[in-house]
Amino acid sequence: MSFTKRAEFETYSKKDKKLGQTLGVRDFLALGVGTIISTSIFTLPGVVAAEYAGPAVVFSFLIAAIVAGLVAFAYAEMSTVMPFAGSAYSWISVLFGEGFGWVAGWALLAEYFIAVAFVGSGFSATFKSLLAQLNITLPTALANPFGTNGGIVDLISLVIIVVSALVVWRGANDAGLVGQVLVVLKVLAIVTFVVVGITVIKPQNYVPFVPAHNPKTGFGGFSGIISGVSMIFLAYIGFDSIAANAAEAKNPKRTMPIGILGSLVIAVVLFSAVTLVLVGMHPYSAYAGNAAPVSWALAEAGFSKLSVVVSVVADAGMFVALLGMILAGSRLLYAFGRDGMLPPALGKLDKRGLPTNGLITVTVVAVIVGAFFPFAFLAQLISAGTLIAFIFVSLGMFALRPREGKDLPEASYKMPFYPVMPALGAIGSAFVFENLDSLAKLYASLWFILGIIIYAIYGSKHSKRIQAAEIKTAEKAQSVATVASSDANVETLSR
Repeated sequence: MSFTKRAEFETYSKKDKKLGQTLGVRDFLALGVGTIISTSIFTLPGVVAAEYAGPAVVFSFLIAAIVAGLVAFAYAEMSTVMPFAGSAYSWISVLFGEGFGWVAGWALLAEYFIAVAFVGSGFSATFKSLLAQLNITLPTALANPFGTNGGIVDLISLVIIVVSALVVWRGANDAGLVGQVLVVLKVLAIVTFVVVGITVIKPQNYVPFVPAHNPKTGFGGFSGIISGVSMIFLAYIGFDSIAANAAEAKNPKRTMPIGILGSLVIAVVLFSAVTLVLVGMHPYSAYAGNAAPVSWALAEAGFSKLSVVVSVVADAGMFVALLGMILAGSRLLYAFGRDGMLPPALGKLDKRGLPTNGLITVTVVAVIVGAFFPFAFLAQLISAGTLIAFIFVSLGMFALRPREGKDLPEASYKMPFYPVMPALGAIGSAFVFENLDSLAKLYASLWFILGIIIYAIYGSKHSKRIQAAEIKTAEKAQSVATVASSDANVETLSR
């Protein structure tokens, strides 16, 4: 059965050697940190504090970080054993079978399509806040997504996604160099915000730190914190974008663990600092519906010039995140096309060894989604796909370990506390998924139904892995038949 037919390690290893190995530790740290502490750190703390958790929003970030951290260790080990394009899709295809790999990859594809659009929308919100401080406003029709406040298209989102795609098109190495520079600037801006914000913190804004739960609205208490986790979890998808580019790593056995785990540690520290300062500067209720709370908080506190600077750097940081998401999404589509799961044109490389067709596809879809759908709507959808992929990767550890050093290479990095840690990673991811907004789970279900239909109609019939396996089986059968015929002839002659 093709659904459970496992891909061979050598198949991916040979195919992905065509990709140029140009990315080092600094590139992966830049892409990981740039993706994790991008739109989410500049937009979500205020919204989640106002709508779900109050000052306890920091607990939402920390719980999300713990769950993501458990899975990150699994990502680190798998990426050293199987440094393939496509991350979870390719890994699960090798460990569990083609169909399971397709489901994991289909989940990631939704993540990247929507995440690129989400970051583009976040960039637009911050940029419009910056323009407002300079007394510049765009026409309503060009400032908002279709059907939102009289908007037709979010022009800023559209333009920045296209520009990011052009940078990635120049090559992963160029994108990595741009990312390194902009991430340094972003971290400096975040540190500056924290240092300045501390000077105007009002202790009364932290009281009560965990507001009482309101059953009617879902705000406050432990329930509000968990609801915040579900909203915030999309912040921690950055290390998947690192793994998706493993085939282009100079030394994956060293660069992948450092890039994945290092970026997560840096992100947790920065998230916690920004969140605590933000809710201390102003009452959490003041951030309701505010998609650019960091810039707003500084401007309201009398730091207008610094607010402008932070807005500029925040957008630069979101630009880095776009580079990472587009880069990873295009490599995932390349992996699908490479294996015949989607049209083979997506699996073709250009003269420079880059998956340009996959890049164009990600860009077009993201432009449509980001330019025409509102920010809050996009935020509800991203976590679902991420969590499904995280569950697969965590469970995949139980299939990976017994095969290491046998038909798969030995891992250069080992996930600690096996098998407890991967089990906790899977359980934690499932728990967060269960607490997602019901609408987000509905859309996720519809996306997976569509994916299964596409697999049944197209993928299972065009899979290059299955075709290759069938040819190999037929050749083996023919060889056995030939040997048997030869033995029979020899026996006849001997008589």
